[in-house]
Amino acid sequence: PQQPREYYNHGLGSGFVWDKEGHIVTNYHVVADATDVEVVFADGTEAKAEVLGTDPDADLAVIKVDLPAEDLHPVTLGDSDALQPGQIAIAIGNPFGQDFTMTSGIISAVGRTIRSGNSPFSIPEVIQTDAPINPGNSGGPLLNRHGEVIGINTMIISRSGASAGIGFAVPINIAKTVVPTLMKGERYEYSWLGITGTTLTPEVADFMDLPDGTRGVLVIDVATNSPADKAGLRGSDKTLKVAGAEYQLGGDVITAIDDQPVEEMDDLIAYLVEETRPGDTVTLTVLHPNGEQETLKVTLAARPDFSKINGRNK
Repeated sequence: PQQPREYYNHGLGSGFVWDKEGHIVTNYHVVADATDVEVVFADGTEAKAEVLGTDPDADLAVIKVDLPAEDLHPVTLGDSDALQPGQIAIAIGNPFGQDFTMTSGIISAVGRTIRSGNSPFSIPEVIQTDAPINPGNSGGPLLNRHGEVIGINTMIISRSGASAGIGFAVPINIAKTVVPTLMKGERYEYSWLGITGTTLTPEVADFMDLPDGTRGVLVIDVATNSPADKAGLRGSDKTLKVAGAEYQLGGDVITAIDDQPVEEMDDLIAYLVEETRPGDTVTLTVLHPNGEQETLKVTLAARPDFSKINGRNK
């Protein structure tokens, strides 16, 4: 027998109108596995929506409503690359079901890298804000003082589940790249190198007898038959315990990509997401465990199905 309607699971989220054709942008985790999506507008208009495309890696989704163009009011998009800490930030959403709530704060930091929560891959250049963000705000816009959308509210850090002043928004410039593909019902393809890595710390560099001041990404693991594997990158093959802490050693260290310095894992993630596409060939500057430096050409592939990949992959 069919389950009674009142026993269905219901979820709340937010979103914003992208264009006059009825496209609305929200978070992937707001509409994931939804069988029915209903949109309520600020003027009380209600409409059924169709999920056109989703991107779990960036926690983005595009849904579409069938309404006259004159009833739709698209947002104005800003430039998330131009943000500076201290600038005003305004969040609009549906926290705890309180419709169309506006909260304000500042840009606390820019350039954060966070896991999407939906896949093993990370989102670069994320905006951190202290504007109160709570459950139900997900998918709503983060605005600047001019009313331009600079991000999509997606995640908070909180022990209680309520706002603790540490919220994160996907930068609108990533959405500008991804959304047109999702609108067509297609999957956005990200470049894939095929490594699990971490920022090289001074302690690990010392344990590996690398030159003083060496900075980069230590390769922990290399996926079999990945672009990195085919190019000859090697992961860490040793473990060292010091004062109760365990360190992985012996892998290659990536110090640059296309002559751009790589000082930490975030640098590599951001470059691959923002500057490359599947099929591109990049040049990696690699420091081997024996101290020798080598330049490797790597032809990037598309990310495989995230459900088949484990670890902090790139």
